[in-house]
Amino acid sequence: MGYRNLAACIRDLEKNGELLRIDREVDPCLEAGAIQRRVYQAGGPALLFTRVKGCSFPMLANLFGTLDRTRFLFRDTLETIARLSELKINPMACLNHPLAYLGAPRGALHLLPKRVKRGPILQHTTTLDRLPQLKSWPDDGGAFITLPQVYSESVLRPGVRRSNLGMYRVQISGNAYRPNAEVGIHYQIHRGIGVHHAEALEAGLPFRVSIFVGGPPALTVAAVMPLPEGLPELSFAGLLGGHRIPLVAPPGMLPMPAEADFVICGIVDPARTLPEGPFGDHLGYYSLVHDFPVLQVEQVFHRPGAVWPFTTVGRPPQEDTSFGAFIHEITGDLIPTVLPGVHAVHAVDAAGVHPLLLAIGSERYVPYAAERRPQELLTLGNAILGQGQLSLAKYLFIVAREDNPRLDVHDIPAFFRHLLERADWRRDLHFQTCTTVDTLDYSGSGLNEGSKVVVAAAGPVRRPLPTEIPGDLRLPSGFTAPQLALPGVLVVQGPPCTAARGRSDQAMEEFCASFGPQDPINAFPLVVVVDDSLFVARTLNNFLWTVFTRSDPAADIYGIGAANRCKHWGCTGALVIDARRKGHHAPPLIDDPGVEKRVDALGAPGGVLHGII
Repeated sequence: MGYRNLAACIRDLEKNGELLRIDREVDPCLEAGAIQRRVYQAGGPALLFTRVKGCSFPMLANLFGTLDRTRFLFRDTLETIARLSELKINPMACLNHPLAYLGAPRGALHLLPKRVKRGPILQHTTTLDRLPQLKSWPDDGGAFITLPQVYSESVLRPGVRRSNLGMYRVQISGNAYRPNAEVGIHYQIHRGIGVHHAEALEAGLPFRVSIFVGGPPALTVAAVMPLPEGLPELSFAGLLGGHRIPLVAPPGMLPMPAEADFVICGIVDPARTLPEGPFGDHLGYYSLVHDFPVLQVEQVFHRPGAVWPFTTVGRPPQEDTSFGAFIHEITGDLIPTVLPGVHAVHAVDAAGVHPLLLAIGSERYVPYAAERRPQELLTLGNAILGQGQLSLAKYLFIVAREDNPRLDVHDIPAFFRHLLERADWRRDLHFQTCTTVDTLDYSGSGLNEGSKVVVAAAGPVRRPLPTEIPGDLRLPSGFTAPQLALPGVLVVQGPPCTAARGRSDQAMEEFCASFGPQDPINAFPLVVVVDDSLFVARTLNNFLWTVFTRSDPAADIYGIGAANRCKHWGCTGALVIDARRKGHHAPPLIDDPGVEKRVDALGAPGGVLHGII
């Protein structure tokens, strides 16, 4: 049941036609990543690069490139996980249908890792410069590990039970890192490793960290799972992989998976940080250079026949989109048990995940009222923003299930229609300013700093949504090319933004002030000002990516007829979001034209990717 190691997974995928070997030499600098992205976009197979330029280790790409393949990898255990999830939701289900749950207790036995005295991982050692030097985007600051499993333990209460396994970015070359001696660990706020690091600093104790690469695929998925407190990722990996994870612990080092392909061991220097980055990240921009912790490398282990798995990230959708979809399938039904009253939450991948959350909740506070209004929804919004990584959300749109029990949180056009038909901009906007946001989001007031807004809409339909642009629509000078992105959503092209960070933009203020209450623009509840309205309105993904990655709620939300009342901001006319590029934003990711031509050639007749891309 399940795969004991990555080699077994590769053999199985190849046998089932889900893996393509590429035996021509591939450069890990830009070329491998460009190939992976193209094959992912085409819905193609996993890729095994057997000849990697400058490296003796093969590389595996696109392992999780489709949701169907991700399900296939864990086909032996998904039913057990579903049964265990159902028991958490409804423990009485086991009493009512005992035969259906016979396998659940046996599967739970796999939660406990097992200690072993030896394992393949300890058979060989190497150095950082002999690992694949993967560089995904032209301006990346060096080589990165893009599917790392970063393992740490509590220094005060060591052991697997209080361990953390997370997928935090790891830079293994470039910048000021001493070759073969130091790597950078970029972890974002609200990550489990940060708790361990703070504890070590306070106690004045060495903070050991190990970085696993490869091993059974269940370890990779476990590293990105949003698990509840008290459930170690290594335990979940055993459940998902269908067997207890064997761990081996060399003297003086943290335990490591005996079947991992690579493990980098070291100590985080408490007194030092070094510049890390830039790195092309999953919002579709470069995360810039900032100081992050440094791991002093003690040893690099690898197993016989080790394979280096990798992915590339960039503007979504990318391979990590499959992670998100798979995680939702496993955990989506558990949301009401973690957040009572919340029926569904959707972190919108096309918007970069954290910038936009859509949610459906109950509105039961005054069920006898003549007209429903947001009340319980506000409590639920605060609960969502206080829950794990959901706390990094920037825009949270939440609506009442009672208004439409059939509304699907993943049907984004229908959700926007439902919300915009009901929202009252005088009442339904709730800001949090000077707060924390995603480390990778540069739209705010600084690194990890910005604002949030909760839009809570409930009650009857307030307005029809226009589905075409009226002929008498007028725009002030400098604003042109109006486009319809969605029903009720007008996209307008504006002049380049010149305002300083954190300052109101004079052009936007004048734009809003130029309209009166009766102007036809107010038929649109939402107006978005952008640099290229044709691009933004062309696809839903363009709209979501542009609007929610290029705006900070407190700085970039304006309104026609705006006013403050008892410190509550709202507007009587259209809500206006400034989603233009700002001077403090990170640059977007752009492919290297020369590399793209080489990839084109691989898809031409006679090329190894002909018929795939």
